[in-house]
Amino acid sequence: MEPMTQLTLSLFEFALTGPTMSHSTSLLILGVLLFSVTSIAHDHSPEQNAFKLEKCQESLKESTWLDKYGPQIDQSFSGPLSFSHLPYTRCLENEETKFDIAILGMPFDTAVTYRPGARFGPYAIRSGSRRQREARGYTLSWAKDPFAQGVKIIDCGDVPVNPFDNALAIDQMEVAYSTLLRRALATPERAKGAMPNPHPRIISLGGDHTIVLPILRALNKVHGPISVIHFDAHLDTWRSYPGAVTNQSRVTHGTFFAVAQEEGLISDTSIHAGIRCKLEGEEDLENDESVGFQLISGDDIDDLGIPEIIRLIRKRIGDSPVYLSLDIDVIDPGLAPATGTPEAGGWTTRELKRILRGLAGLNLVGADIVEVAPAYDNAEITGIAAADLVHDFLMMFLSDHPPTKRKAREDPRDEL
Repeated sequence: MEPMTQLTLSLFEFALTGPTMSHSTSLLILGVLLFSVTSIAHDHSPEQNAFKLEKCQESLKESTWLDKYGPQIDQSFSGPLSFSHLPYTRCLENEETKFDIAILGMPFDTAVTYRPGARFGPYAIRSGSRRQREARGYTLSWAKDPFAQGVKIIDCGDVPVNPFDNALAIDQMEVAYSTLLRRALATPERAKGAMPNPHPRIISLGGDHTIVLPILRALNKVHGPISVIHFDAHLDTWRSYPGAVTNQSRVTHGTFFAVAQEEGLISDTSIHAGIRCKLEGEEDLENDESVGFQLISGDDIDDLGIPEIIRLIRKRIGDSPVYLSLDIDVIDPGLAPATGTPEAGGWTTRELKRILRGLAGLNLVGADIVEVAPAYDNAEITGIAAADLVHDFLMMFLSDHPPTKRKAREDPRDEL
């Protein structure tokens, strides 16, 4: 029997009786069959047919990517951009999407008093999270992996805020947050953590700090007035800035807490931490107290220490529903320079992370990280720090208590 005829018959037999084939393999065999029939029809010499048979057999031996290397995985530096390579869904339009914790970008920065650019904050934080992923989320500090707790965590994309009309943008953010807050939990039996209220929790990526006003308006519909833990270099409780002649012009990233208090959105059991900005005088502190805040200054970390700061915050909040808002400028600008209103003398990233761990187990109803403006960054250090803090937020949501102190490794010199 001619070699090409033999190959053709063998291929027909393999196609009919062989194992299940991939789409690419099926196409390859079809191509060889067509080639074989064509060769036979043209009555090539035996030498020519033998040569073509050898080439066809070599082609059959070639592996596809999937056969040879497996799935097309994303490296830490590749693939579509989502927070920690989480599943990305446009949750605002995909109304059937369920989740327990959502990452939501709010690229709004048109209410700042100094440097703009925080509209690029959600992008910078996601970019800073690229080395974090579901397959490698365990940390020594928490002794847990937030992605291995049996809850559904997804990236819901960004709210498409209008960059020309602040009143419209603020309403868009409120509607977006309310929409997601009303979703049913994906795994209600696993997602509760320390929070007794059966609603999804959202980590918002700012954006300037004004985004907290529409968030508090949305949360108020579910929880009523809530406490706030506010990490920041600035008070953000001023009543207005000079030149504010309309109601909308009062709403800025430095006044939103005052507006929230006037609207009855926050309780009088809130607390600042890390404050170190310049003030007009004691009257600013008196106004701040009237808005419902106690104050822990940036210097208190030296005078009181981290454990006492944790104790004071926990005592102030108690069991009440609490929202955590973190302005990246609470960190010293030497460690997180990419922000709109930097203040010297801030806390270190490590100090802040230790305080956050000490607050696990509170009745957290949501959190944000704001004022990341990557145009002022260097080597992504601010975006990377912000992304790592979001990882801490996830663990705070999923923990009933602070992590226990890790046992120190024995000094290897003791073995000598």
